[in-house]
Amino acid sequence: MTERGLVVGEDGRTRCAWHGGLDDYRRYHDEEWGRPVTSDHRLFEKICLEGFQSGLSWLTILRKREGFRAAFAGFDFDRVATFDETDVARCLADPGIVRHRGKIVSTINNARRAQALRDEFGTLARYFWGFEPGPQERPVRVDWETIAANPTTPTSVRLSKDLKKRGWTFVGPTTVYAFMQAMGLVNDHVEGCFCRAEVEDRRNLFERP
Repeated sequence: MTERGLVVGEDGRTRCAWHGGLDDYRRYHDEEWGRPVTSDHRLFEKICLEGFQSGLSWLTILRKREGFRAAFAGFDFDRVATFDETDVARCLADPGIVRHRGKIVSTINNARRAQALRDEFGTLARYFWGFEPGPQERPVRVDWETIAANPTTPTSVRLSKDLKKRGWTFVGPTTVYAFMQAMGLVNDHVEGCFCRAEVEDRRNLFERP
């Protein structure tokens, strides 16, 4: 019997159940989620998209991701930092993204804050990976019940507070923890998911910035 939070796919592999059997969501689960990331553009993209997800589902954002990339210059934060009201109006008229003025303005603001972080730490990756939780902060067993009961962690609260202190917006602790899960700062593929061991191997071999 498959444990709660797991599902066996048509290919016979056991996965986290949250992909819901949808092809694009399953590929995201299998190929991206939880793999360690050091690209500053990808880190910036993900934390902004998590902000856009607030109140929505990640699947909605995932299916608009290419539209977001087109609208926000591939999430090159040096370019986004130069956006002005003309760009805000352009984004608000773009059906390829979530047209929420506050979140659009937040992305431009956060691009400028990202420049400041890079100037201070050298890379965004060095800053974010400095918040990777130690083993003592991780659960003994990563199962569905543990993940469902902990949408935030002490680390995500610390990171959220630090980002807000630096002027970032739409970076609450739940948003930040989803970012940490996706970017590989933690491995939250549940026990029994075939990706868990693969991600753990990558994390063990990963050279922290």
